[in-house]
Amino acid sequence: MWIKGGTIFDPAGGTVQAGDIHIADGVISGVYPGGNNGKDGEIVDAQGLWVLPGLIDMHVHFRDPGYEYKEDIVSGSLAAAAGGVTTVVCMPNTDPVNDNPSVTRYIVEKARAKAAVRVLPAGALTKDLNGIELAEMGLMKAAGIVAVTDDGKTVENASMMRRAMEYAATFGLPVITHCQDKGLSAGGVMNESALSSRLGLAGIPSASEDIIISRDVLIAGYTGLPVHITHVSTRTGIDIIRQAKRDGIRVTCDVTPHHLLLTEDRVRGYDTKAKMYPPLRKEEDRRALIEGLTDGTVDCIATDHAPHAKDEKDLDFDLAPFGIIGLQTLLPAIMQVHRECGIDFMELLKRATVNPARILGIEGGVLTAGARADIVLFDPEVKWKFTEESILSKSKNSPFLGKEFKGRVVHTIVCGNSVYRI
Repeated sequence: MWIKGGTIFDPAGGTVQAGDIHIADGVISGVYPGGNNGKDGEIVDAQGLWVLPGLIDMHVHFRDPGYEYKEDIVSGSLAAAAGGVTTVVCMPNTDPVNDNPSVTRYIVEKARAKAAVRVLPAGALTKDLNGIELAEMGLMKAAGIVAVTDDGKTVENASMMRRAMEYAATFGLPVITHCQDKGLSAGGVMNESALSSRLGLAGIPSASEDIIISRDVLIAGYTGLPVHITHVSTRTGIDIIRQAKRDGIRVTCDVTPHHLLLTEDRVRGYDTKAKMYPPLRKEEDRRALIEGLTDGTVDCIATDHAPHAKDEKDLDFDLAPFGIIGLQTLLPAIMQVHRECGIDFMELLKRATVNPARILGIEGGVLTAGARADIVLFDPEVKWKFTEESILSKSKNSPFLGKEFKGRVVHTIVCGNSVYRI
């Protein structure tokens, strides 16, 4: 395959140049600035398009096994491809929990046989996500996990968290931590603020997140081990991570597109498509996340894609589950952040390609000879509306439904094979 005439963005090298890319046997066999006369194989016309490395989303929920009525590996991977995401990391809160190699093998084998994109499982830190007994990390790594996390639940016991980090380090597994003090956040359904009081909804204080971020950063500093804080949503959380990095602590973090673009005001009207954890915060928190992207405090952008069935979300706000989908809108949302906040697009692209690849220790995120041919063609100028009819996920619970975006994925290639095309 030849991809001809596009503008090639290589975040690893920091280069933007017009040219052609040749793909053979699933890898990039050559990148040709200015073009090449080669005509063997399929010709993909990329005139007017941006040619990007496939995105890596290090935080998704595909609900498989156990909750396939919400999403499964096939439908989730199709949604990923439509969003320009060629690699996903699936969280372990399935049924059964991915806390042993048999579940890991099920995910890996089903993904290999049926997924449109590369699906990499994360294993549990503790058995059944209960925070009491360590999971079988070594056996799960041999079966295919790339990280460990009790996402959806916080390891409440600090000693257990330390032991989990030390045990994970013996296998070279990144630890991804979900930060939520259960006591402070119990019963809450949205950000605790004057708005939550006016709406009559129980609040989740930002301190419930900040306390656990502080704890896990301190454990990382004490042990000298790395930790990755997922879906940071608060100003204070960003400040803690920023200072920790200055102090040489091995901490990284990610933020979500919805926390970058939306605030708690989206909850007015009690729309459950705006109910997620962490909750949408105040404008000052949103601005702090943007500042964290600008100054390098924030390492990655990840969706926390969390599908739920329509009848589950069509409940009173108090009763509906937390979580929204985000894979198909990831790249358009990044483009909106670029345009509205003035952050260099290449810097944002790094947060969804080379940085997650580095943290996870996997191949991907580059457009150089010899690399995996995971490539996205993106039209930066086309305007389109995100509707239920356009969603490839089984679930429709997006806060961006009905929104008009500028910039759309038009072609996604995984290992040299076209898996999505408009």
